[in-house]
Formats: sequence, structure tokens, C-alpha cells
Amino acid sequence: MEAHILEGGFANIPIDAAHAFRAVMTAMARPGEIFEISGAQPPAPLSVAAGAVVLTLCDPETPLFLAGGFDTPQIRDWVTFHTGAPFVGAADAMFAIGVWESIPFPDLARGTSEYPDRSATLIVEMDALTNTGAVLEGPGIKDQNYLSLPETALFQENARLYPLGLDFIFTNGGNLAALPRTTRVS
Repeated sequence: MEAHILEGGFANIPIDAAHAFRAVMTAMARPGEIFEISGAQPPAPLSVAAGAVVLTLCDPETPLFLAGGFDTPQIRDWVTFHTGAPFVGAADAMFAIGVWESIPFPDLARGTSEYPDRSATLIVEMDALTNTGAVLEGPGIKDQNYLSLPETALFQENARLYPLGLDFIFTNGGNLAALPRTTRVS
């Protein structure tokens, strides 16, 4: 086994995982707000934030899809060692990781009327993550919030599908922001 596989996980698993879980849940509850998250040192091109999200939310029961340049032997080995999450195609994924351009959105599960929770959550690596750009409204947002999104049309269609749809976690370096399917984007 190569040493790089063993490295980069949480140093203090219970404490680091609890902090990361709280950051992810708070981000989902407050769409568009940017939060710091740390504790992971995953192989490139995964950011610290994306690695911490994977360590926190993935386990042997959460199928994961790696899109484009994120489907590398180093990332597969790291994820397998630290989480045991199985790798699947996009249609069967509970989580998908990649950059915006490499994610096959039409293939991802959006839930069913009986089980809307059986949809994918996307971890999208961004070049930048700022509170500028698209206007966000909806649950968890007092008036309006802003987030630098790659586009707006997909998010508008996603909100129209509610209670079905995709949930998004955007990462950059040690920062993350979330956009649940309930958020309206303009």
C-alpha cells in the first residue's frame, strides 16, 4: 500500500468530523453563505474543503461518482481507504464530485415522488467562491444572498422540480457554500 493513501485524513477523527459536519449542515441551512472547513489533506485536484466533505458524508453506503479529472487512482485509493465509499456511474451516485463542466447533470438522480431524498448531492470545485453574482432567495435566507455560480438556468430549473432535484456544495480551497434545491436563483 502506498503511503499517500494513508495520509490526509482527519487527524482527530471525532472532533474534525463533527466540525466539518456542522459546517456542511450550516451551509445547507444558510444557502450562499461561505464557511471555512478544514482537517483534510486530500490528493489533488480535491480541495481541502471537498476532501473534508467526502470524509464527513461518505461511507460504505454512499455511492460516489468522480467526474472528469477527479477520477484518478490517487483519489479513488484515498476515498476507498478513508471512507470505503463505492464508486458508481453518475445515475447511481448519491454524491458526485467534479468541476462544473465535467459533471453529467442529465444523468444524475433527482429523486422520485415517493422518495425525493433519493437524489444526488454535487460537490462542485470552483475556481473562486465569492458572495457576488447570482441572487439567492428562499428558506434560510433573510432577504437575499449572493453567490458566484457558474450559471443560473440549471438552478432555476432545479428549484422548479422541488421536492425533487439536486443539492449542491461548492468548494474552493478551505471554503464551502451550499445551494439546496429549495433555493430560488435569479
